[in-house]
Amino acid sequence: MTDLSSFSENVGKLWDRMDPCGLCPRNCRARRRRGESGSCGIGSEPVVSSVGPHFGEESVLVGAGGSGTIFFAGCNLHCVFCQNYDISQHRAGRTTSVEPLARVMLDLQRMGCSNINFVTPSHLAAPIAAAIELARDGGLTLPTVYNSGGYDSVETLRLLEGLIDIYMPDMKYADAGVADELSAAKDYPAHNAAAVKEMHRQVGDLQIENGLATRGLLVRHLVLPENLAGSLKIVDFLAREIDPHTTINIMDQYRPCHQAHLHQQINRRPTADELADPRRYALARGLNVLD
Repeated sequence: MTDLSSFSENVGKLWDRMDPCGLCPRNCRARRRRGESGSCGIGSEPVVSSVGPHFGEESVLVGAGGSGTIFFAGCNLHCVFCQNYDISQHRAGRTTSVEPLARVMLDLQRMGCSNINFVTPSHLAAPIAAAIELARDGGLTLPTVYNSGGYDSVETLRLLEGLIDIYMPDMKYADAGVADELSAAKDYPAHNAAAVKEMHRQVGDLQIENGLATRGLLVRHLVLPENLAGSLKIVDFLAREIDPHTTINIMDQYRPCHQAHLHQQINRRPTADELADPRRYALARGLNVLD
């Protein structure tokens, strides 16, 4: 078990939130520090599926050296269309701990990566926070990226303040019924909206220097068939309640995966018009839409 005596008070509070677990909105109350798995399928120690420079992220994260991604297994969402279900649902990967995780961050920095990108971090906020502190003590200077599904607890995010430079949450759904059917998270829209507000409060709008993001909020939104994601409502929320110049990546990568074939409305790719309409609308509302 990690000795927390040398870490900050906030890191200790994050670890306390794992037993019983309330790190994320699932609030599953699993005794993760005592060996139980949460709703995410993971105990207190991270399971890492892969590590390395990633050149498929947004260009403002990639640069010459790639985004230094750490893909975590498990997920607090249960999306029926997940493209990485082997990682999120089958939890493929190797168990690690805080110290090796910190060393991995420093290795990625030495490799020339542009940032440290934590992919699916919500259920592992406690060990990630401890590892960031340890890595910074060891010389980490790269921006940290919290690359989440957007199903985050405001209380947990507040304890991460100062440790995360770039928040990159999904905004998946505007409608509670759709969120319930497709991700078993009826309360997703409410928690997602509150989380994005807190993220923006901490880091503000996306800042870019020499073509690379250094700090701020970058929202991802995946367009679904039949406008099931509620794309225009999400654009309205960002323009009205976050900032008129919020940076958004309106993503066209949806394809039927995992169990999508069981849901008729999403058992196809979006049409060209379904993809184009949210982008046009976001530009009309003044958002900073990434190419």
